[in-house]
Amino acid sequence: MKNFSTLILLLSCLLGYSQQDLSRKSIVGMLEMTQGQVRALAEAFDDSQLNWRPAEGIRSTGETVVHVAAANYYLGMKLGFPPPEGVDIMTMEKTISGKEAILAAYDKSAEFIREKMMEVDPASLGSEVDLGFMKTNRLSALLVVLEHTGEHKGQLIAYARSNGVTPPWSQ
Repeated sequence: MKNFSTLILLLSCLLGYSQQDLSRKSIVGMLEMTQGQVRALAEAFDDSQLNWRPAEGIRSTGETVVHVAAANYYLGMKLGFPPPEGVDIMTMEKTISGKEAILAAYDKSAEFIREKMMEVDPASLGSEVDLGFMKTNRLSALLVVLEHTGEHKGQLIAYARSNGVTPPWSQ
């Protein structure tokens, strides 16, 4: 009976761990899809459309893509993963321009955050993290990365439609 109880306890722990790992992997999988759509949208804009902004004082299309890239590094940093050397998240929106540079910056940041999210220990998903604008647990912080990317995907869809660009996945 004692061995059976120990086995049940061990299996319960393993099940809890695998559910946490499933949560992390699922979020990263959804993020990868959303990032692919953001990238496809960014690629669909021409240079003049990347400079387009809906009104004075609002981020341009290109600045929005770079903002998502900077946020990937920022949120990764808050999860305990510093940005790569040479990445200055505070100046990215004002210093990165041109389609190739914007796409390259976005791609690097997208890969960075996915990689770092997979390095988060599933056992730590309940631990508190301070994102600067809110305190939450690490699982919710992973969801913030996904939600932030999705929020700006929606913004870029509106920018695309305003510029006669059809999102590539809906053609």
